[in-house]
Amino acid sequence: MSGLAKYDEACRAISAAKAVDEVKMIRDTAMAMAAAARIAKNHGLEIDAAEIRIRAERRLGEMIAEQKATVGLNKGAAGGGRKESPRGAIVEPRDTSPTLAQAGIDKKLSSRSQAIAAIPEDDFEATIAEHREAQQAVTSKTMETLARKGAVHVAHNSGENEWYTPPQYIEAARETMGTIDCDPASCAMANKTVKAAEFYTAEDDGLSKEWRGNVWMNPPYAQPLMRRFAEAVAEKYASGEIRQAIVLVNNATETAWFAMLAEHSSAVCFPEGRVKFVDQNGNPGAPLQGQAILYMGDRCDRFKEAFRKFGWIAEVAE
Repeated sequence: MSGLAKYDEACRAISAAKAVDEVKMIRDTAMAMAAAARIAKNHGLEIDAAEIRIRAERRLGEMIAEQKATVGLNKGAAGGGRKESPRGAIVEPRDTSPTLAQAGIDKKLSSRSQAIAAIPEDDFEATIAEHREAQQAVTSKTMETLARKGAVHVAHNSGENEWYTPPQYIEAARETMGTIDCDPASCAMANKTVKAAEFYTAEDDGLSKEWRGNVWMNPPYAQPLMRRFAEAVAEKYASGEIRQAIVLVNNATETAWFAMLAEHSSAVCFPEGRVKFVDQNGNPGAPLQGQAILYMGDRCDRFKEAFRKFGWIAEVAE
């Protein structure tokens, strides 16, 4: 079987598992695969195995959280349903499924698995995707850190997570470009600050629309949307469909999509601190990663003047 087929099979097995010992076996096998892959210097297999392990630990946490009172968590255990004794009394079947200890799940693994299971799905999948795109093996430590910080993944400007770009960055963009004509990844709430002449929501599917003039964009950070929006703004600027663009994204210099954005940019601002995206009440969040603000256009001097207060700026060589 190919690596992809084995990966898909493992993911299906995790979803179909009925008992914790089944999921634990998949998790242990994935750990062994990752160790063997490191020795063999098979980086692709190591990434797959690491992800399978994390998905298995997340599933363990879900199963434990669902039925803490039933240590085996195996609804399909031998013994069938309730039975009637010869005297008419109802006899509950004996639970033959293994305890957590019998399945080899100690308190540390149980606690970590439940923490990973509590991470919102969007944040979990975004973190998995970021590691895969960066060709890095995701670790339990990464997910535990995400869980401890409340899984506040860097904000979207889509409105789905209700986190928005602070107004000072929007005003700096307007100062640079003169106007903001289009925001292709927004919502009605976000546009109260952006004030774009035209904006597209997730329901509108901004990727399918024509963009015009000067673009402000803080796209969804989950993959594959992040990559698709990066490709779209680069292509639309290169083709002349838009005149200027300012894009606020994760400072992910190791990824292909960031390199593509930088290649089409005139300058990049790297804020000195992480951008504190705000909720609908104006309360700041706690982003897990630094950001970068990329400018596409011929007003590089204006961009530097407007954004130098946020951090240091690098011009992109032609």
